[in-house]
Amino acid sequence: MKTGIADVGNPDRALEHRGPPPGMLAIVFTVLFNAGLSFVISFSRGRPHFPGPWESAETIAAYFRDHPRSVLMCAFLQFGSAIPLGLFTAAIVSRLRFLGVRAAGPFLALFGGLLTAFDLALSALVLWVMAYPGISQDAAVLRALYYLVYAVGGVGYSVPLGILMAGVSVSAGLAKLLPRWIAGLGLLLAVIGELSWFSLVFPALLFLIPLTRFPGFVWLVAAGFALPRALAPAQSPRQAGAGPARTAAGGLQG
Repeated sequence: MKTGIADVGNPDRALEHRGPPPGMLAIVFTVLFNAGLSFVISFSRGRPHFPGPWESAETIAAYFRDHPRSVLMCAFLQFGSAIPLGLFTAAIVSRLRFLGVRAAGPFLALFGGLLTAFDLALSALVLWVMAYPGISQDAAVLRALYYLVYAVGGVGYSVPLGILMAGVSVSAGLAKLLPRWIAGLGLLLAVIGELSWFSLVFPALLFLIPLTRFPGFVWLVAAGFALPRALAPAQSPRQAGAGPARTAAGGLQG
């Protein structure tokens, strides 16, 4: 009751979404994920690199046997990055609902974002298992775990991320809550993400996974900061579907 009275007396406060800023959460996610990636990716010729799925079982086993510390730090940071990604999803969906979006888009985004965060966390935990002492000595077990990580953290990441971007881009774009270039980029990346599904049967399409992942960082940050936090001055709580002030006032009158 006390909160409702404060909102009635301060309408500007009632028309502002309360929650963690999605843009900052997207930055934290991006930094943690890429910090983990930096431990296993090398652009210098001759230096060891994280093996691709096309490489031999011995090459894969040798990397994990010789670089357990790097793999462990990658798993640690990427598991941590799944948390701000999940929070970003919840925050941006909550904001879309607050801003009056009543279509299915926010719920599609919620499904896609939470599934992306879950798959990212799962792949990081399996990667941690691969870094555990003794696991790399069993080449058959290690190879099976490696392909599981590559599947869950690859296409298992890009496909649901595409659903997240499509859900936000379509609903916010139609409501004119995001600039056209952000909504357009989100739709383009969503299509690429969904097409990456075919890499499961056509390995030549594996490039669609990083083509979704890395530009996706830009989209997440841009959408997180561009989505309005407050309702437009001419938009009433009833029009937005939020109605905190009017509901509180009605409760006092009743």
